[in-house]
Amino acid sequence: MANAGGVAADQLRAFIERIERLEEEKKVLADDIKDVYAEAKGNGFDVKVMRKLVSLRKRKPHEREEEETILDLYLHALGMAGPVSEDA
Repeated sequence: MANAGGVAADQLRAFIERIERLEEEKKVLADDIKDVYAEAKGNGFDVKVMRKLVSLRKRKPHEREEEETILDLYLHALGMAGPVSEDA
């Protein structure tokens, strides 16, 4: 390994090249995901809602429930939801 100014140049180059390959793979995957959303939209699905669903599925159930509870509370506070049910 060649050391230039205390830096292992070969090792640094290897890291940079790995990152560049991974960035390219990430771009290809992002393009594939974009294509799937476009296909879904072409079949009449609401892509914005689908993205929200994907986001929600990544979370743990208790995290989703907590967020939904807080969202419901805020909606009621702003008068954007119906009255709170007595059954709840």
